[in-house]
Amino acid sequence: METLVAILSVLLIASILVTLGLTLARQGLFDRIIGIGVIGTKTTVLLTYLGLLFGRPDAFVDIALTYGLLNFVLTLAVARYFTWDEMGE
Repeated sequence: METLVAILSVLLIASILVTLGLTLARQGLFDRIIGIGVIGTKTTVLLTYLGLLFGRPDAFVDIALTYGLLNFVLTLAVARYFTWDEMGE
């Protein structure tokens, strides 16, 4: 089981790096905001995998839930800020 979680963690890290590269290559602001949201979601899953790998899923799930909630709220706030700025208000 630990081998499977380790392999999945490495694949998820590779996926995060590919998503980061694609996010930085995009020109649009909202494409980058969505890319950062996707990276945050993948990081939340990675934290739960690390919890399983280290044998402490209870602590890592709490951290992952907090990180996921913070990522969601900040993504909405940044999107709202730039949408508000583009409307000229």
